[in-house]
Amino acid sequence: MVERRYFIMITTDMHVHSCFSSDSSEQMEAIIDTAIQKGFSYVYFTDHHDERFPVHPSAPDMTFQLDFDRYISKLQDLREQYKNTIEVRFGVEQGICPEVAPDIDAISNRYPFDFIIGSSHLTRLENGDPYYPEYYENKTNVEAYREYFMSEAENVLLTDGFDIYGHLDYAVRYCPDPTFVYQFNDYRDIFEVLFKRLIEHGKGIEINTAGITKIGYPHPHIEALRLYKALGGEIITVGSDAHVKENIGFGFDIAEDLLKETGFHYYTVFKNRKPEFLPLS
Repeated sequence: MVERRYFIMITTDMHVHSCFSSDSSEQMEAIIDTAIQKGFSYVYFTDHHDERFPVHPSAPDMTFQLDFDRYISKLQDLREQYKNTIEVRFGVEQGICPEVAPDIDAISNRYPFDFIIGSSHLTRLENGDPYYPEYYENKTNVEAYREYFMSEAENVLLTDGFDIYGHLDYAVRYCPDPTFVYQFNDYRDIFEVLFKRLIEHGKGIEINTAGITKIGYPHPHIEALRLYKALGGEIITVGSDAHVKENIGFGFDIAEDLLKETGFHYYTVFKNRKPEFLPLS
């Protein structure tokens, strides 16, 4: 068995969900205590908010509407409670699709975020969720993926209300055809446009280690990381996308190796929505 390394250089998890997200029941205090035990310098909360999310009949509780007032109040209390032990930072994961772009800008400007993840959980409000098989109806798998990736590239032009784009190849998790193999080069042209737009607008990407258990590697594919770096990409965060405390920092040894293999000597954190670059060695 290969010996795993944990938390050698990466000292914060930039993508964590608590009971303020519809798909988590984890208490914030438990998350903070776990982060302290694992030696983190900061803990970020990036709970879900997907404006006007179309609730699916099979999952009526998955509304993904964040109660911002309660969320902020709780985080302010925790910042004070833990101020001598760990720094609590205030984030959010906002779902981006064209119909809600103005709402995203308004929310981003309304609250004192340290960090905002923009993510595509939908390509559009109607039948645009690759989590469900309906998304793949009347299109090939390649067409479905291209539609998803093109929507990400288009979203960059619609809103400034995010700092990094999350789990870029999220759709790959949920293809209903288990025999279909995702080939990055089939979509390289779209990713090149996406990355150029992100870089031009001062945005970044994340390594999301939740992909390890879903598709066998972190989001995004290593070839996407290489392309992003080759195009001049600099801002890159690392997050577990944890929804339970046990997953905080999961796979960060793999993420660190990926960063180094693709030419990065640092990772990025945010405070007051400003990037800070921390060395890997």
